[in-house]
Amino acid sequence: MWNPREALITVPRVIPTEPIGSIPRSQELLTAMHDRDAGTLSAADFEARQDDAVRDTIRRFEEAGEQILTDGEQRKPSFATYPIAGSPNLASGGAVIPFADGHTRQLPVLARGPFRYQTHAASYLEGARRHTQRPLKQAVISASALSLLYPADGIAGYDRDAFLADLVAEAERDIRGCLDAGAHAVQVDFTEARLSLKLDPSGGLLKDFVALNNRVLSRFSPAERARLGVHTCPGGDHDSTHSADVDYAALLPTLFQLQVGNFYVQLASEPDRERVARIIAEHLQPDQRVFVGVTDPIDPRVETAEEVRDRVLEAARHIAPDRLGTTDDCGFSPFCDDTSTSRDTAFAKIRARVEGTAMASRQLGLA
Repeated sequence: MWNPREALITVPRVIPTEPIGSIPRSQELLTAMHDRDAGTLSAADFEARQDDAVRDTIRRFEEAGEQILTDGEQRKPSFATYPIAGSPNLASGGAVIPFADGHTRQLPVLARGPFRYQTHAASYLEGARRHTQRPLKQAVISASALSLLYPADGIAGYDRDAFLADLVAEAERDIRGCLDAGAHAVQVDFTEARLSLKLDPSGGLLKDFVALNNRVLSRFSPAERARLGVHTCPGGDHDSTHSADVDYAALLPTLFQLQVGNFYVQLASEPDRERVARIIAEHLQPDQRVFVGVTDPIDPRVETAEEVRDRVLEAARHIAPDRLGTTDDCGFSPFCDDTSTSRDTAFAKIRARVEGTAMASRQLGLA
């Protein structure tokens, strides 16, 4: 069986690069989703279509030169709601997330306790393992995002403290299951971090979110936390964002208080990338690595490998190369119905990231 610790030892001393997670679903998979919802496709046939999509996604990752793979979140209904899909304890009418172009996403609300995951992310990892022997990373949703499910007026017989205790236990189980299944890395999606500053400019909500996520992370050993990471971005859905207007300077000092070894930070689409890189360098802890975004999933234009190389070298002027990695700004389709980017465009951007990062590594004398 593939051993993630051995793989970490044998990886060449170059700037590492990893995907964030989601890849646009194929038309075949989208059609299968429609047919399943309409009751014209059996559960077994739908699962077979999902498996075909995972197989094709992994094949295309490998062809693009990616060394650390994901399943492209082909089986997830969304990056945020996969644990709770099908839960009988939910109702409609939860928190609304507005995007800059005017569209919204709405979460469900918890109607009664107890809070339990219906699906754990290790199941996605195990499904992907059938199709590759390369290292796999797995994205999970943050406890702070799921804390938004609890209603403001409470639940009779199930207070917020009881809910949070259940939530922390379930979030720990989600991460630990992935580690136990051999994940190279587990990425906690914390896209609500920047949004929290829009909702509460004082930073109090952000600090509460970080404290809640650290309740989960503190349950892991230092060696385990070295394989954990946190992803932050201003949200990406239908070529729009929910919080790109929030200054990173207000977020990053608190973000790096999270007890993980890796951070995946949107950077390619920032108007002043060097300013953000300087802030990262100032606040990154000695035992932490930052993977900076060098491709923009929202931009329909495919970056060249040379552009990626230059963005890596730009970041390396401020962040030590041995603490630097590269990634995409965000997933390409965090919600399963987002078809604003094609699969071909996504994989072209991924290939540019892989090739451009390798070029930068050679120019820095690391390869």
